Amino acid sequence: MAKATGKRREQRFIERHGLWRDEQREAAQRVKEEVKARDLRQVRISWGDQHGILRGKTLTVPEFLASLEDGKDFQFVTSIFDTTNHPIVPPFAAGNFEGAPELTGLPDGILVPDPTTFRVLPWVDRTGWLLSDAHFQNGREHPFSTRGVLRRQLEALGELGYGYVAGLEIEFYVFRLLDPNLAPEQCGYPPEPPTVNGLAHGFQYLTENRNDEIHDLLWTLQEHTERLGLPLSTIEDEWGAGQIEFTFSPEDGMRAADHALLFRSMVKQVCRRLGFHATFMARPAFPDYFASGWHVHQSLAPLDGGGNAFTDPAGKERLTKLGLQWVGGLLEHAVSASVFTTPTINGYKRYRPDSFAPDRVVWAAENRGAMLRVIGEPGSPACHVENRVGDPAANPYLYLASQVASGIDGIARKLDPGPPAEEPYLAQGRTPLPASLMDAVAALRADPFFTDAFGAPFVDYFTRIKEFEIGRFLQYVTDWEHREYFEVF
Repeated sequence: MAKATGKRREQRFIERHGLWRDEQREAAQRVKEEVKARDLRQVRISWGDQHGILRGKTLTVPEFLASLEDGKDFQFVTSIFDTTNHPIVPPFAAGNFEGAPELTGLPDGILVPDPTTFRVLPWVDRTGWLLSDAHFQNGREHPFSTRGVLRRQLEALGELGYGYVAGLEIEFYVFRLLDPNLAPEQCGYPPEPPTVNGLAHGFQYLTENRNDEIHDLLWTLQEHTERLGLPLSTIEDEWGAGQIEFTFSPEDGMRAADHALLFRSMVKQVCRRLGFHATFMARPAFPDYFASGWHVHQSLAPLDGGGNAFTDPAGKERLTKLGLQWVGGLLEHAVSASVFTTPTINGYKRYRPDSFAPDRVVWAAENRGAMLRVIGEPGSPACHVENRVGDPAANPYLYLASQVASGIDGIARKLDPGPPAEEPYLAQGRTPLPASLMDAVAALRADPFFTDAFGAPFVDYFTRIKEFEIGRFLQYVTDWEHREYFEVF
């Protein structure tokens, strides 16, 4: 028998663990060619953390090209942080989290780039960007990686023969930045918020003059959004002073979540470079400022033939039976899903009667007072469901994953949503949305549904993060308390 000659080729990390699909391998080759053709100097490899905030590293081109085979080492201590980077557990204790022994001692993990997400950033010279997935050194996906949570829900939906289609409406505020407050004593934990002025007068809503006042900034944001390849549809003047809404055409659920993450990051970075401050905080603490929301328009597309599974081919009903079951699932799990759709203390201050934000679990046809608004006339190919519950600061992966998981359950159990409400804010006997993040966490803890859907380790992990933030909030003496009690008692 002849002896083998030469050395056996050593498999690199991504290949060894089988972490890429064919589509990603093909995209990687195109990315290499584009990096060279455009003479890029650096590439940002980013990961959407548990809060939906981009973390990652900026790599030189040679280091980036190597990461397309071996990934890039990354410190997953970030996955035990609350929103201001407080570790929620003793960082070096053993057994902090069920299902993640690899986090003990906080060793390096690996960010595995997803070449299909690559683009060149238009606001940074010769700089590329792409998303990544989080893995441990043994190749296992980080169980608390929220992109993985959404991926698994989309795969479960795919087994039923459907793809999830999402169109996003995201509201946010832009202010003129007066002082970033960078004195050492202001760079705290959390830091002092920046001092700002309004961008324009508000309280007109959808007026052309208001949009024209800030045209130059909107033009710049539109240009960057489109150059990133995001499916921008409209730019709208909202009710508040400097409040803006960007809407996006429907697309595949994972792509929509990825794009939401990139869009929020782009808006904040570009505005800061131009001397503005953008915030996706739901309700800024200024007098009479209207809350911002994040509405998700959703439908299902049959994988074997396209089209819209919510459209009644007979043209008699607004939604098919499948669509109604989907609505039933969203209603059934709306309260326990609140931690995912509205993960901040501040976000619950949106839920007020007659506020254009919902205050109870209800659906209706073409009524903006309802949590779920069914849009489209019977037989329309565009029939779909709008969920108006979301906080603009929500993690896109968890927001959409909560929708998919709930909808799947509605289909599996053939849930009937009941009749639509004529007056959503006056609907009797309907479950109220949680009044606070505290109530939402308690509801998630009490309901086994998402524990089964997302896994007990993930739900325990995420609720512990939220409970830590709540604990810090409850220890803080607010301005309201000081005014209420300091003199009178």
